[in-house]
Amino acid sequence: MIGKWQRVGIMGAALAYSQSTLAEYAYNLQTPASQVAQDVFDLHNLIMLVCLGIFIVVFGAMFYSLLKHRKSVGHKAAHFHENTTVEVIWTVIPFVILMGMAYPAARVVIDMKDTTNPDMTVKITGYQWMWGYDYLNEGVSFYSNLSTPREQINGTAEKGENYLLEVDEPMVVPVGKRVRLLITANDVLHSWWVPALGAKQDAIPGFIRDSWFKADKIGTYRGQCVELCGKDHGFMPIVVEVVSQEDYMAWVEKKKGAATSAAADNTRTFDAADLMARGEAVYEASCAACHQADGKGLPGVFPPISGAKIASGPIDAHIDVVLNGRPGTAMAGFADQLSDADVAAVVTYQRNAWANKTGDLVQPAQIAAARNGAAGEAAASAAQ
Repeated sequence: MIGKWQRVGIMGAALAYSQSTLAEYAYNLQTPASQVAQDVFDLHNLIMLVCLGIFIVVFGAMFYSLLKHRKSVGHKAAHFHENTTVEVIWTVIPFVILMGMAYPAARVVIDMKDTTNPDMTVKITGYQWMWGYDYLNEGVSFYSNLSTPREQINGTAEKGENYLLEVDEPMVVPVGKRVRLLITANDVLHSWWVPALGAKQDAIPGFIRDSWFKADKIGTYRGQCVELCGKDHGFMPIVVEVVSQEDYMAWVEKKKGAATSAAADNTRTFDAADLMARGEAVYEASCAACHQADGKGLPGVFPPISGAKIASGPIDAHIDVVLNGRPGTAMAGFADQLSDADVAAVVTYQRNAWANKTGDLVQPAQIAAARNGAAGEAAASAAQ
């Protein structure tokens, strides 16, 4: 279930409304924004009407029999068996109904799986608990995290219109372009689903599955991970912004400029204020879900950082945990998700926030050295 806008129900009033009106009806699917989604919508309505017809016929016959052939009106039960004609009829009719439903269903499924001739390709990776996007044609990569304020989640602030369905970095695609999706996962099973675009595909570690969509309308379309993937399964939404080709090209140039700026940050030396401000933002986006905004963690589930040995012990050990995680625990590494500057900032923040007052400052150069050292150790181990 996805909040108020994901509604599936019986189309009892289907004959009384036009298709466009039905798309807005309170007990229906989302308004389609692609041809595949429209086909799914039409198939849904067709099958529901067939089910409604079967319901009326079966229960109508049953209630008619109960009323007209009851003992109180003097009806006596007939004694017969092995009526070949009846048996043929009740076998053939369901078979014809099933075949009649199977053909349009198979056509829609085949179309959903046809990923040939794309205009662009995007690799999507599921993480606990965020999505990574790599635009293979454009050389653009980024991570998309839940952006609902922690105050709303904790119930200390009024919930917004798109509560738990908003992200800091939406996926952006041009309208009218066939977008191929290569979907995988980094850790556990996830599933990428945007119902208005008719795209849904499981994300499986070690495998790449593909899907596609072509949005017909400019707009913002929202979805969620729909494979139970752990504690924050409900906190990894999907937002797709469909824009004009001109706006898309402008967005690509902006993202490339941001990547250039991020690369430059990896060679900078930051002062304490900049590291703390940046580290707080990174912590809120990547760490607070488990270790909590106050750094106290969840007793028995996620360890605290405030007052913990990891935040007051050797810096190299702290950096190693952030980059590589702790094997056998829920602590995943962020080596692929965070830049050198972001790792330096969040380690600095953790060592100087809350009850931690070490005064240590970590610079991007230290993170780069740690990455290179890890790579060197891995290469040496492989050579032995």
